[in-house]
Amino acid sequence: MAQSAGKGPAFKWNETEHDFGKIKKGVPVTTTFSYTNVGKAPLSVTDVKASCGCTAPDYTKELVAPGKTGNVKATYNAASPGTFLKSITVTSNVEGGPVILTIKGEVVD
Repeated sequence: MAQSAGKGPAFKWNETEHDFGKIKKGVPVTTTFSYTNVGKAPLSVTDVKASCGCTAPDYTKELVAPGKTGNVKATYNAASPGTFLKSITVTSNVEGGPVILTIKGEVVD
């Protein structure tokens, strides 16, 4: 899952989709998407946005040197029962545009 940019920075993600499976209503869950900069220049994540207010993202804000790792955390609030599929858009200085990460699962009572 590498995103290449020639002489620039490049992502290699541990995963780009996470399935929480069944989770309890009212118990927030968090996953961490890790990445390695497999490029030749420092990688900078400039923005991370969730598709809705039910998902709170956090991310490595420092420059990530070639060969080093960073992460994007996503916490889902699990407030409403039912299945969910949410996206997190990661904007960076990597060529090829934003990366879309997804989380999914089912909230049960």
